Amino acid sequence: MSISIEGITKHFGSFQALKNISLEVPDGQLVGLLGPSGSGKTTLLRIIAGLETADEGRILFQGEDVTRLHVRERRVGFVFQHYALFRHMTVAQNVAFGLDVLPSRQRPPAAEIRKRVGKLLEMVQLGHLAQRYPAQLSGGQKQRIALARALSMEPQILLLDEPFGALDAKVRKDLRRWLRTLHEEFHFTSVFVTHDQEEALELSDQVAVMSAGQIEQVNSPQKLYAQPSSRFVFDFLGNVNVFAGDADDDVLRQGEAWVRLPEVPAAAQQQLYMRSHEVRLQNAPAVHAHLPLRIESISLVGAEVRLELAPQGWDAEDLWEVGITHAQFNSWQPNRGDQCFAVPQVAHAIEKDAHTPRTIRWQAGEMDDPAAMI
Repeated sequence: MSISIEGITKHFGSFQALKNISLEVPDGQLVGLLGPSGSGKTTLLRIIAGLETADEGRILFQGEDVTRLHVRERRVGFVFQHYALFRHMTVAQNVAFGLDVLPSRQRPPAAEIRKRVGKLLEMVQLGHLAQRYPAQLSGGQKQRIALARALSMEPQILLLDEPFGALDAKVRKDLRRWLRTLHEEFHFTSVFVTHDQEEALELSDQVAVMSAGQIEQVNSPQKLYAQPSSRFVFDFLGNVNVFAGDADDDVLRQGEAWVRLPEVPAAAQQQLYMRSHEVRLQNAPAVHAHLPLRIESISLVGAEVRLELAPQGWDAEDLWEVGITHAQFNSWQPNRGDQCFAVPQVAHAIEKDAHTPRTIRWQAGEMDDPAAMI
């Protein structure tokens, strides 16, 4: 079932939480609302569910206007961040709760409820815990029960508010993978809220990045990461290295550092945004870039070695971060305090007071001396 959000605006007193939000959620897709705290993600989710009322705008399910429908009439499943399980009820009773409180003319027979609850518990791989109480469950198990309870009503749409925010990293990763598999199997339409960039990129078919009550950009995870449309999306979505300078013809300079651009920039002041994988390190400057750095820390993180680097002879707001392979690390054997040089391979230029980046690529011949490479 598709969701159409048209011009939604919401105030809480004098504070404007949402500003003319419009968004299309296609049938069967899993869409992530990603943004920092206070960006309006949960407010928008609650308005879709019918738990909050918009000041302006419409919500449509499969083309039908549900803006004025009560939450009970929307057939929406809602999974809360902190589970909201009833402590005095068993796991099976929690899952059955929504069915048990239906009006008698809508309530399935008791045998049908038991059958549905059993099926759902098997689906979330917790059938053996049916008679336990929430206090006897782990955080990951509680979240699976909360999801089973939401699915017991056979909702047309599933909404999840920071569903894994209270869990540790490994459990979060396992549940993300499990939810993605579940979604592909049952093909329901889902919208979930998160401030975790990795979670949004891993789970979603589409990601809507929100800031200050507005949607900054909507796109697939791959395109969103590769082609951010604004300074905010670049800053928020993943680690980014920034070099700011003043243009002198086709050279961008700051202090002792400089980068030669493939073309003369239109504005005198520019910032170059570079993802970690768009930068390589050398033990000498490149023909097109002189960006000296000092190694501040070395962290072995899974399949890569992550280096934090401090600019030398120029300033940056944050330390730079570049990942290298274990093979490169073993060959180079870097230590804290060593100097190296950053070599941008791809950069995204943003002019002062502008918001839209322009992608810059250097040709292989411009990136020079193989002997200097690490």
